[in-house]
Amino acid sequence: MRRPIVAIRGEPGLSQTLALARTSGLNVTGIPLFLVHPLDWALPADMDFDGLLIGSANAIRHGGAPLERCKHLPVYAVGRQTAEAAEGAGFTVSHVGTGGLQSVLDHSRARSKRFLRLAGSERVPLKTHAGQEIVEICVYDNAPVPAPDSLADSLALGGVVLLHSAAATLHFTNECNRMGIDRSRIILAALGPRIVQDAGTGWAAIHIADKPRDAALLALAENICQ
Repeated sequence: MRRPIVAIRGEPGLSQTLALARTSGLNVTGIPLFLVHPLDWALPADMDFDGLLIGSANAIRHGGAPLERCKHLPVYAVGRQTAEAAEGAGFTVSHVGTGGLQSVLDHSRARSKRFLRLAGSERVPLKTHAGQEIVEICVYDNAPVPAPDSLADSLALGGVVLLHSAAATLHFTNECNRMGIDRSRIILAALGPRIVQDAGTGWAAIHIADKPRDAALLALAENICQ
């Protein structure tokens, strides 16, 4: 019997993951455990930045009116999906990362740069290099919501759970404990190593995608299920 694959990220990312899975002929069940919503925010008085540092397309989708005053700044995007969202909103993309937002900073360390980072309330800490400065502003929240009974039903006999953030790992773990889901039957498949660094023990297995991209994560899940 083929293990079920469950994606728990919030919308609109969940729909994008499911659509990509369908194009690959992969059956993935979507059970969103997060609700993304915009936050009230304001730009700093000093807008002398060299670029926007964007680690999620949600910063573009939920940034709201203040984004219009940032259109003159080139975008340094974590990956292709985020870059496409920025371009679709009228931004010019200067660099597209391939290994997380830290790699974007590493790529730019030869030159002094001051970045405005538009991010979610839950985000990965970054290490700057000499001459780099980051001003961070939260523009959206990715709030956890209680899991429906269908999650326990889907994973009653085990399965593979796709994880896109460290917050997802923590929330899913807590929901497994609350609902009595046997984690020894669950395989975690994560977009990157930091996502599962606090996953704890007792899982059937933990696997990491070879690239921080949905396509790589889905390919990993398919291999696990073979």
